[in-house]
Amino acid sequence: QVQLVESGGGLVQAGGSLRLSCAASGRTFSNYAMGWFRQAPGKEREFVAFISWSGSTTYYADSVKGRFTISRDNAKNTVYLQMNSLKPEDTAVYYCAASITKLVVTAASRYDYWGPGTQVTVSS
Repeated sequence: QVQLVESGGGLVQAGGSLRLSCAASGRTFSNYAMGWFRQAPGKEREFVAFISWSGSTTYYADSVKGRFTISRDNAKNTVYLQMNSLKPEDTAVYYCAASITKLVVTAASRYDYWGPGTQVTVSS
């Protein structure tokens, strides 16, 4: 079992930045690849970013590529999402998730554990 808790969400103006954190506890954090997803009202949950267990591989949705950066600190059992140049369409609840996979995965169904989410609101 892995427990995940996100933090760092909030209200920001368009063009601003936020850094989300996801703290993990339970089983060995470094065994898991991590992903960030988001869900806006009335929309399906969508993939945002992926990082492998070692941090050597990252992958992004086209909509955030060049603006968002995923990273992890296995010593602190934490994964981060640095979000720059935020747009109103980035407004959503952001979730971190853990997957035992050794491959890059973007499908929510491939993730085994989820946090409760943190709200990000970008005003225009």
